[in-house]
Amino acid sequence: MDVPQPAFKCFDDDGRLKRSGTVWTASAHIITAVIGSGVLSLAWAIGQLGWIAGPAVMFLFSFVTYYSSTLLSDCYRTGDPVSGKRNYTYMDAVRSILGGFRFKICGLIQYLNLFGITIGYTIAASISMMAIKRSNCFHESGGKNPCHMSSNPYMILFGVTEILLSQIKDFDQIWWLSIVAAVMSFTYSAIGLALGIIQVAANGAVKGSLTGISIGAVTQTQKIWRTFQALGDIAFAYSYSVVLIEIQDTVRSPPAESKTMKNATRISIAVTTTFYLLCGCMGYAAFGDAAPGNLLTGFGFYNPFWLLDVANAAIVVHLVGAYQVFAQPIFAFIEKQAAARFPDSDLVTKEYEIRIPGFRSPYKVNVFRTVYRSGFVVLTTVISMLLPFFNDVVGILGALGFWPLTVYFPVEMYIKQRKVERWSMKWVCLQMLSCGCLMITLVAGVGSIAGVMLDLKVYKPFKTTY
Repeated sequence: MDVPQPAFKCFDDDGRLKRSGTVWTASAHIITAVIGSGVLSLAWAIGQLGWIAGPAVMFLFSFVTYYSSTLLSDCYRTGDPVSGKRNYTYMDAVRSILGGFRFKICGLIQYLNLFGITIGYTIAASISMMAIKRSNCFHESGGKNPCHMSSNPYMILFGVTEILLSQIKDFDQIWWLSIVAAVMSFTYSAIGLALGIIQVAANGAVKGSLTGISIGAVTQTQKIWRTFQALGDIAFAYSYSVVLIEIQDTVRSPPAESKTMKNATRISIAVTTTFYLLCGCMGYAAFGDAAPGNLLTGFGFYNPFWLLDVANAAIVVHLVGAYQVFAQPIFAFIEKQAAARFPDSDLVTKEYEIRIPGFRSPYKVNVFRTVYRSGFVVLTTVISMLLPFFNDVVGILGALGFWPLTVYFPVEMYIKQRKVERWSMKWVCLQMLSCGCLMITLVAGVGSIAGVMLDLKVYKPFKTTY
């Protein structure tokens, strides 16, 4: 029997419900993923590199991220860019196009990176929540109370919130959370920028130097490590390739998903680079060599303190949403594996309906999904409490994910997909890009690990106070 024509309108060519994403929802997802806590460390990163190298490195990373993202968006469909087989995740694309051993390596790196990002966001959110509390405490006491406090309760509060939000079943159901988070990211970036401008005006001069923090303020060895770590911080600030395919899978067609994604990438990278340059440069201009690891905490408890509270609250709201953008691919992968391995288990596959007053549709609960996702959030929260070093963790994450996920796999998939001839000019240029980015990743990783080793010398587990 023929299926009525209207039924076809409800489904895409792969039999799934019709995707409804647009260039604007895709841009919101990307901006949510990109303008994360990484923006707060950019003033510090430019402080290590100076007025010449800092902005130059930022432009370099923005170009590499944009170019590799356009290559990766062409890999959403295997073969024909309009009618080829869809790849629902980054790993699906690697398995479909490259296959074998590289697929397993990609999966390991991707999910380690996503896992690490959720830890970094938990740390950053707790720092911002504490900044609000300490600011109010400081002003209530008239500056007499130093207001030292532990970060642990704030990490736990963030974790409880994420446990609740993690029960949202699918990535495409959190579009509204991404839009709210994107608005919040603009809010705190704009406040950081405004405070930087005000601080420069109050100083009456632009601080900083052409070569960054001077030897004397730090040792020569520290200068080298910090320069390397700054590269990792900037790489982390631009990192979103790890969820690009997942975002592209929410986009409707026609037009071809790759075309929509390239437009969304162009918009997002232009917006984020502008914000990054403004925030990073104004932060460095305001503080010079003393630029803090977290821009908003660098303003201390100065007036208007309520504005800093608004900025830090915006960071927390943004990170609540960004955590989900990066955690949902992990959830989807584990649940897909469990369903394939235990297809007859009610714990894994059965959905129970719970009617909630005021909601038309019942809420569907799956035992495995509820337990696994809650356990994942608990684990990331505990690790965050063990390693609360925001700047160094950001640098390591940037180094871990930048070359393999942002450059290597997109380049290799593009070469194979488009049948780029070996030793042709295009092939040589793509390989040179990949090798150059590998060197950046290695030095950034070394610098950030050195930073963590220094932190661990004076650190006691679960005893961190600010």
